[in-house]
Amino acid sequence: MLHEGSCHCGNIAFEVEGDFNSAIDCNCSMCRRRGGLLAFVPRDKLVLKTAQENLSTYTFNHHAIQHHFCSTCGIAPFGEGKAPNGMMMASVNVRCLPAVDLSALDIQQFDGKDR
Repeated sequence: MLHEGSCHCGNIAFEVEGDFNSAIDCNCSMCRRRGGLLAFVPRDKLVLKTAQENLSTYTFNHHAIQHHFCSTCGIAPFGEGKAPNGMMMASVNVRCLPAVDLSALDIQQFDGKDR
């Protein structure tokens, strides 16, 4: 299924293909503060609909994930990185996909603070 997503102000907009029935609630120092719910898809399933220059990016710890956010509204709609098998992945904040029913998601806790 194709979903449209964006930050709050629309400065970052994208389409992503996937069935979003579950999401990860991570407790790492970044996710705990940000409050996003993450779902992972192959990077080629996410298409940016706005200019690449609209992405602000933050990395921390091992600098393995590029956490993208909007410098205007502050919302972080997705990130990019490599899976352990080397495949490029996108971590989509499902809270930025208006058509996804958040109350229907199977939320899985992930202990990222000790990694």
